[in-house]
Amino acid sequence: MRNFYCLIILVGLLMSCDQKPSATETSTEKLADSTFDDHSYSNLREIHTTHLDLELEVNFQNKTIYGVARHTMNNNNSDTAIFDINGLLIQKVTLGTINHEKETDFVIGNMDKDSILGQPLLVTTKNKTQQINIYYQTTENSAALDWLDSNLTSSKTKPFLYTQGQAILTRTWIPIQDSPSNRITYSAKVSVPDDLMAVMSAKNKREKSSNGNYFFEMKKPIPSYLIALAVGDLSYQSLGPNTGFYCEPELAKACLFEFQDLPKMMQAAEKIYGKYQWDQYDLLVLPYSFPFGGMENPMLTFVNPTIITGDRSLTSVVAHELAHSWSGNLVTNRTWNDFWLNEGFTVYFEQRIMEELYGKDVSDILAAVEYYELQDELKTIANSKYPEDSRLFLDLKNRNPDDGMTDIAYVKGAFFLKTLEQKVGRKKFDIFIQSYFEKHAFKTINSEDFIRYLDKNLLSKEEVKFNHLDWIYKEGLPKNCLQIHSTSLEKMKVLANDFTQGKAIFKTKVSYKKIRIKGKMRKKKLIERLKREDHIVQEWQTFIRTLPKNISKEKLKIIDFNLGFKNCGNSEIMTEWFTLALENNYTELNSDIERFLKKVGRRKYLVPIYKAMNKVNPKLAKQIFENSKNQYHAVSRNSIEELLKEVN
Repeated sequence: MRNFYCLIILVGLLMSCDQKPSATETSTEKLADSTFDDHSYSNLREIHTTHLDLELEVNFQNKTIYGVARHTMNNNNSDTAIFDINGLLIQKVTLGTINHEKETDFVIGNMDKDSILGQPLLVTTKNKTQQINIYYQTTENSAALDWLDSNLTSSKTKPFLYTQGQAILTRTWIPIQDSPSNRITYSAKVSVPDDLMAVMSAKNKREKSSNGNYFFEMKKPIPSYLIALAVGDLSYQSLGPNTGFYCEPELAKACLFEFQDLPKMMQAAEKIYGKYQWDQYDLLVLPYSFPFGGMENPMLTFVNPTIITGDRSLTSVVAHELAHSWSGNLVTNRTWNDFWLNEGFTVYFEQRIMEELYGKDVSDILAAVEYYELQDELKTIANSKYPEDSRLFLDLKNRNPDDGMTDIAYVKGAFFLKTLEQKVGRKKFDIFIQSYFEKHAFKTINSEDFIRYLDKNLLSKEEVKFNHLDWIYKEGLPKNCLQIHSTSLEKMKVLANDFTQGKAIFKTKVSYKKIRIKGKMRKKKLIERLKREDHIVQEWQTFIRTLPKNISKEKLKIIDFNLGFKNCGNSEIMTEWFTLALENNYTELNSDIERFLKKVGRRKYLVPIYKAMNKVNPKLAKQIFENSKNQYHAVSRNSIEELLKEVN
């Protein structure tokens, strides 16, 4: 993917006729020595952004953002500044402050081999240059941007736009030094149609501007992947002193019910690991095309509407994104090879929040379900091209950093911390984690730094022996991994096995109970029948997963009739059910599956369903994808395209 030695034969390599390259030759050696991040071209050691000021005009008619990115730089006597771009048209570059700008030369390098990193933008500077201004516009190849026509929104009358920058897509809508190692502050002036509202990962207004102009400011340094923008027909609802949510007005009532526990989550998080550092914590409910359950953009978490189930059964997603305010946003992985430092800590912290609010049984259920999913992931990775991907610390050079966004980083990382907590005791472990957040607040860290900090501040200090290097650098799951037992899930496994063996688990049971009515003992008739409402989502996931992989269509039909998973409204359950149905060629659900795939854009749900469909009916899988792909964000769309290329 990345080959510096053939990257920059730069002169004359243009993205379009609008680009104006320099006639100055830049050596390949300069670029090759410029960066320590495998996924960024930027020469951060020589010159790096400290503050970014954006001027953005959002045009829905031609689905383009016209922008100026004004970079305030810390310059260590460099005559060249290198930025990351991908899918942008660069119109001109100037040096100096507003009203004192002078145009300068720039050169755009080759697209990397696999079109993942994009291109380096090399700007000619002077040794003391501190201000670089890049005039640009986005294109249809700006993969971070999801432009949604009104028919894909809740209102059906207003369009929507949102960005998704993680891991390296911010460079597709802002010319920037796109490495998580460089934390910056930013401000933005954004112009949008006056009937729409703009919000960003910064301090936001709570009402629409009358003229469509908005100003944002993020005063605390963040990595570039957390710069986020959304524009739509939005309203705001406060949930407390520093929490609330934005959504399309049609969703307000449902969101108000679903997010009622958010203030309690904040209190629980602060009780465990200290004061929230970002002032305000709001949620933004996006349209269904959003590729993730949530994205932890500081001050404004983006969430997928699939978490709105009407029973608050998926609120752990909110707990997860809130936990990121400490792990990921406050303390950030320095490179994408260290992604587990973001996600492993966050899953661990998420489950601590859930335990604090809802009890250990609920937390154990969440952990047990994720452990099951981790086992599947480990098997898949062991048989893949990259079996080494089951390590926590990864080597993703020449690969897409998205390849590291697996259950290894999330769940193996969390179980590493859970196992370590069990070894040293929760009280000592909490003191260590809180000191870790305080020591590294608003900084970046890599695995080596973490190991040194762990050795010094916990293991050596408490004279504890622990195989932390095996966890971080070796494949698979160490033998000392903490085992989670959930009585509730064990009961669901028994229920599934009983059904498999032919027991009538849906049969109505009639019993009688003596009760006292007006001083006399009476018999009361009790009618019991297994219903979907009797168990939570993770219990039903376990039930479905325990069923045989080659279950008969007759049994599937019985479950379908009695439990109605196909239209239950909970995407976690529906994904499990649809996948099992496809694996057994239960075609009665094909129309329900197609409707689901045309509505939901969350990658977690799309991948297993398309994968199962591609095995039994690749023609149908490709047909549905062709009809639905324009409703998916590029993150999901690209994943499905790769999946459908697989030969069965």
